[in-house]
Amino acid sequence: MAHSDIIFLHAPSVYDFRKKPIFYGPVSDVIPSSPVFEMYPIGFMTISSHLEAAGFRTRIVNIAVQMLQSEKFDVERRIRTLDADVFAIDLHWMPHVHGALELAKIVRKYHPNSKIEFGGFTSSYFYDELIRRPEIDLIMRGDTTEVPTVKMMEVLQKGGDLSDVPNLIWKDTEGKIHDNGLTYSADSLDDIMFDYGVMIKNVIKHMDIKGALPWYGWDKLPLKSVFTVRGCSLNCAECGGSHHANGKVVCRKKPAYRSPEKLAEDIDSIQNYLDTPVFIVGDIRQHSMDYAERFLKAVKEREIDNHVVIELFNGANAEYFKKLDGAFEGGYTIEFSPDSHDEEVRFALGKGYTNDAIEKSVTAAFDNGCSRFDLFYMTGLPHQTRESALDSAKASKHLWDTINEKDGLYIYNAPFAPFVDPGSRVFEEPEKWGYRFFARTLEDHRKLLDNPSWKLVLSYETKWMTRDVIAETSYDAALELSKAELECGRISKEDCDNRCERTEVARSLMHKIDDIMIISDLREREARLWEIKEEGERLMDSTVCNKNDLGWEAGSIWRNSPRIATGLLKSMMRKPN
Repeated sequence: MAHSDIIFLHAPSVYDFRKKPIFYGPVSDVIPSSPVFEMYPIGFMTISSHLEAAGFRTRIVNIAVQMLQSEKFDVERRIRTLDADVFAIDLHWMPHVHGALELAKIVRKYHPNSKIEFGGFTSSYFYDELIRRPEIDLIMRGDTTEVPTVKMMEVLQKGGDLSDVPNLIWKDTEGKIHDNGLTYSADSLDDIMFDYGVMIKNVIKHMDIKGALPWYGWDKLPLKSVFTVRGCSLNCAECGGSHHANGKVVCRKKPAYRSPEKLAEDIDSIQNYLDTPVFIVGDIRQHSMDYAERFLKAVKEREIDNHVVIELFNGANAEYFKKLDGAFEGGYTIEFSPDSHDEEVRFALGKGYTNDAIEKSVTAAFDNGCSRFDLFYMTGLPHQTRESALDSAKASKHLWDTINEKDGLYIYNAPFAPFVDPGSRVFEEPEKWGYRFFARTLEDHRKLLDNPSWKLVLSYETKWMTRDVIAETSYDAALELSKAELECGRISKEDCDNRCERTEVARSLMHKIDDIMIISDLREREARLWEIKEEGERLMDSTVCNKNDLGWEAGSIWRNSPRIATGLLKSMMRKPN
């Protein structure tokens, strides 16, 4: 096995989920990955790009994807065959805490002389608790850690003092903990390398496409992302990426943007390799309308023909959608997350736009070339009662009635789950927002993930809805949404019946687990849980939504092979800056 200087490892949410009777429920119905949360963060690619440019040999190994691909996949054997000076494990999203920590123990078992590094938002928040674990040597805090990571690798390989590496927490040879402080935070993203070519070249070099997939099934329906910003100017109460959370977790005082021209260049770079949809993370209007217009001018000049997915953080008018339609030759999709149709709930969260603004945005988008509009509601929010949550589902009928039957408006309603983001205003001041938490520390959250039912994994309840009510309401809202879709003629009676039946089966399974958990005899309890494991796995995806609706039309990476080859040739011929 070829030696790497650093290998980036991504763990499943729960290790080993294949050997545990787990009913995931609807916790991942509205994201591309499965409930195993096998999607690794974009930082793997950007940090790898910087390290490769500095002469280091990197590799990405998605352990979670390979575990999903085969029940026979032996994680310990795989880890044992890898060879690296540093194993970097992401703990960016809180639901990975169980799997990430267990994976670190396996790496320590087979590679006692290698360094184990953690990074990501959750690592940055719980750094003090993490570094005290014996299997962890290094923690890199912050949201722009590309430059500090290169510095860290230079010190580890060429000698020097780790005390000089910004954002790093580390242990010396005697196990003493050193905290260098969080001092590096890039003011601009223009120097960040978003080079997907590096990832493709590494896949070819290691002949390991399965191990490098961003998530399970990505090779068949690939989706790429580009980032307008790190940080945020908005302060949504429940969001771990809000202005408040960024200030607390990664000491970011203001958003760092990528210039509009660089952003267009990123999409053009993807276009060289893949004819696949490109998700633009962050509302391009967040900086200013001037920023958005410069970006749209740049993509038009580059003749971008990939389909593009655009985020809205608030309502938009017909003029804006007309500009989007004129800029993207491959068409565009809109992603909008009002979270609730109840204006009182939405305003409390910090989202100040009205229902009228949502309605006008939807109709204006379809009047100006939008091919699809995804709208997301959640259950378990501040000030949200059971009736309020159900009303969001019922109100969907009105939105569907305002547009043509063939317009691609997809509305999703899922639980705000499984954890409240650390660093968010809700997490920091739960009483103020009407929350009660079942987990506060990292270890608390890790233990919750060992529960067999998604309801028992929920880290919170509110003064308006208990944990039980949140779970029941999530299923009831799904039923209401399906019925509204049927009444509007957007799904067939058969599809509606199938979806409702699946929702009720999932609810029944949750109740079965409730009854099993009362059994005092642990052996009997475990045996009964294993009896329903297969049924739980069958409901692993699309529990309350049709997850297939989330996919875009895209050619598989195999169909893109000629374009990939051409893109690699162009990159080899391109002169370095």
